[in-house]
Amino acid sequence: MLLLFETAAGHALYELKNEAKLKGLDPDKLALKLNTEGGAAKALTLKKFAPFRDTTEAVAAATDFVESKLNKQLKKFLKKEVTLNGVELGVADPKLGAIIKEKLDIPCVANSFVNECLRGARSLAFTGDEANGSVADSGDVRAMQLGLSHSLSRYKLKFSPDKVDTMVVQAVGLLDDLDKEVNTYAMRVKEWYGWHFPEMARLVNDNVHYAELVRKVKDRTNFKNSLDVVTEVLDDDETAARSLLETAELSMGTEVDPSDMDHVVALADQVVELSAYRKRLADYLRARMQALAPNLTTLVGELVGARLVQHAGSIMNLAKQPASTVQILGAEKALFRALKTKHDTPKYGLIYHASLIGQAAPKNKGKIARVLAAKCSLAVRVDALGDGDDATLGIEARAKVEARLRQLEGGALRAAAPNGTPKKLVDVVSGASAPGYSAASDVVLSDKKEKKKKKKKRKAEDDGDDDEAAAKKAKKSAKKAKKEAEEGSAKKKKKKDKK
Repeated sequence: MLLLFETAAGHALYELKNEAKLKGLDPDKLALKLNTEGGAAKALTLKKFAPFRDTTEAVAAATDFVESKLNKQLKKFLKKEVTLNGVELGVADPKLGAIIKEKLDIPCVANSFVNECLRGARSLAFTGDEANGSVADSGDVRAMQLGLSHSLSRYKLKFSPDKVDTMVVQAVGLLDDLDKEVNTYAMRVKEWYGWHFPEMARLVNDNVHYAELVRKVKDRTNFKNSLDVVTEVLDDDETAARSLLETAELSMGTEVDPSDMDHVVALADQVVELSAYRKRLADYLRARMQALAPNLTTLVGELVGARLVQHAGSIMNLAKQPASTVQILGAEKALFRALKTKHDTPKYGLIYHASLIGQAAPKNKGKIARVLAAKCSLAVRVDALGDGDDATLGIEARAKVEARLRQLEGGALRAAAPNGTPKKLVDVVSGASAPGYSAASDVVLSDKKEKKKKKKKRKAEDDGDDDEAAAKKAKKSAKKAKKEAEEGSAKKKKKKDKK
């Protein structure tokens, strides 16, 4: 019997001596015999060793071996070395053995006896003694194993089918961090610059415009000579620019030292730069989501879709989730709190921010969330496992959700769907038939006489109700008085009997 032994240095072929004698031993005795270097050297001899030429070849061979594939190098090696008919080849992987038998017509064996023999070959292969069947020194083999493991890890990360959604997860996480940072920095700029020009915060609401004015105009005394700059920053709104200039002349703010102003301007630069980068990142995320999950993006938009992928961990994990889980993804705290307190469970999680749910009335949001989650579950499975990159399924699914929304709302949609709704969907929505005018639903006002009659009738009914209530009250009080009288007479009778 021959043994195929895979190492980080190459392929080794060992010949097993005294096979019948070794097979007759107990598994424990066999392991004890082959565990030592001397015992392994007596039972095994190295027939041939084919080293890898470079790390690339080693990574390719290791990858094929892990996936139970027969690569060209191993096929060539076995064809050349295993030439005797009827000789069995011991392998560690039964699947690889089946492939070798099918392709090369070499009978293969993969059982516990072969595994024990391969353990013996492992103890023999890395001793550094070539005369006893060693392929390399133990120190060299450890270095080869370390280099191969690093190269194999890099290869798997580089060619992983899930590598693209990693970029989406990181991008949407960075987008949230940028929003927090920009808001924090912008509030700090307003608070800092507000000591010098407090009125500007009321006139300029946009954080980026505010920071642009601070970095370009700086001191408030420069506003009167900067009408063009202010107008350009405020999107060519000359009225707002003139109002700001007039306010700057009458401002109640304090004077600021130039060195202090330099730090305020530096912080304003950070706000403007981070805001610009945030826009570029949002465009990148939109393009990446269109490439990664076009159907999911069509249904819920790129931002909500990216958050769903981020929360699930990867698009493949999201594709494995049922629609009921997709519906409440992101509301786990509320779900477990509701289960613990035996209250109603949440109807939606991250999917609540989708534009289709935003268009629904409050009473219909739960129903639309359920329908949308079902369509999202189908769409993300097509995106993750399908070969195409078109959004046909997403367009059709969105049209069905909008039709269901119109059915629940009893008419047309309340607002146009954002997030770049495809033209086909716009045509579907605009082509919906609006309910016609119904003359039967008109209400005609009655005459004054009829109003008076109704008023009198209502008053009479109210009076009758009052009389009936008074009669009931009198009857009740009479009953109570009669009962008290009977109790008093009973007490008197008892007293007489005692006497």
